[in-house]
Amino acid sequence: MNLLPPLRIPRMLLDPWDGRLPQGDADGLVSVVLEVESGRIQALHPAPEAVAGRDAQGAAPPEPPLALTPLVEPHAHLDKAFSAARFANRAGTIAAAMAANQAETSCRTAEDLEQRAERALQRAWRQGLRAIRSHVDCGGERGDLSLEVLDGLRRRWADRLELQLVGLVPIQHWGTPQGRSQARWLAERGGRLGGVIGGPLGNGSGDGDAVLETLRLADQLGCGVDLHLDEGLSHRGRGVRLVCEALERQRLQVPVVCSHACSMALLPPRACQRLVDRMARLALGVVALPSTNLWLLDRRAEATPTRRTQAPIRQLQNSGVVVAVGGDNVQDAWFPGGDFDPLEVLRFAVVASHLHPWSRQGLSPFSTAAAQLLQLEWDGILRPGSPADLVVLDAHNWSDLLARSPQRRVLRGGVWLPKPEREEPAALLRGWGDWSA
Repeated sequence: MNLLPPLRIPRMLLDPWDGRLPQGDADGLVSVVLEVESGRIQALHPAPEAVAGRDAQGAAPPEPPLALTPLVEPHAHLDKAFSAARFANRAGTIAAAMAANQAETSCRTAEDLEQRAERALQRAWRQGLRAIRSHVDCGGERGDLSLEVLDGLRRRWADRLELQLVGLVPIQHWGTPQGRSQARWLAERGGRLGGVIGGPLGNGSGDGDAVLETLRLADQLGCGVDLHLDEGLSHRGRGVRLVCEALERQRLQVPVVCSHACSMALLPPRACQRLVDRMARLALGVVALPSTNLWLLDRRAEATPTRRTQAPIRQLQNSGVVVAVGGDNVQDAWFPGGDFDPLEVLRFAVVASHLHPWSRQGLSPFSTAAAQLLQLEWDGILRPGSPADLVVLDAHNWSDLLARSPQRRVLRGGVWLPKPEREEPAALLRGWGDWSA
């Protein structure tokens, strides 16, 4: 039996039925001691209260560090990651992103894709992610290649990180022979059907029929659907309405996730609320992606953007819609930053989306709600029998975390991952003086 030192953990990530654990403090945190054996949590105990006063040297008792269970990335694009250096979008527009994306896809090789995706998984795993859902460009000549390379990585990483694949194509693709073949291939490997409605690809007159056909195909194959929709500033909520109409015409048992959904925010408040309530009745899930949306939308050459839309997260949550928040693009034509660091996504959302991690609705989009949308086996809550998986931070409270990106140690199955080695900057700065001073 291994007894971990005291940790401060959000109460929402601890067994809700354990009456011995106190309620959270003003930050929603509880100091606990965890018993670990054979890679699993055996018991949770309230941490003993610190002895009042100071030690012989006059120092106050140390405060336990803040810890989280490993977080979940509900929406990524591993096939595009780290391609910005070669296929840049200097204009920052959707049109330029599309052009650079097509150029990269047209010359994509298995070796390059595997190298970039492996780098992404290494970064994600070491920084505290336990699962990633990645959309994969799978139309055209190289579509099968991208799926096969990432499926190989999915199998290779299965004992460390769960990787889910979603086929990303124009929504009409699933009605073609190639699309139906790829759909069967994805379903056999636990994948999902994706697609684009509106946004960068415009709005087609046959989108509604294509949505219904896609949902029927997914239902036949027993797999979920995760769509890119309403990723723009026009046709307010049109894609979401098409999905609602399709499910109302023929109620299916397929789980459906709406990713982006940012043009919903342009609806008048009452119209937005009616659509939100409709989504709740149909059990639609939502993944909000503020970093890419705020980077691309309402970009104008001579003016600061004013319509910086994203999914209406709080309205959705208040109506009972399950909402996750993802990092989306990482160093590609659609967004030049990011590094598969879930804490940086959380830190950004505090400012961009007013999601406060000290509240349940502020933290769940990165943890329990994201796990629910990905249908993960573990919900991310620590209880007897759950995995002994933690991310222990060099921070004592939320203010510490928001002040700077914290260093961290990652515990997986009761074993600490090696500390990451110092990377390129150390070599780049060699000869420029003593930077440790």
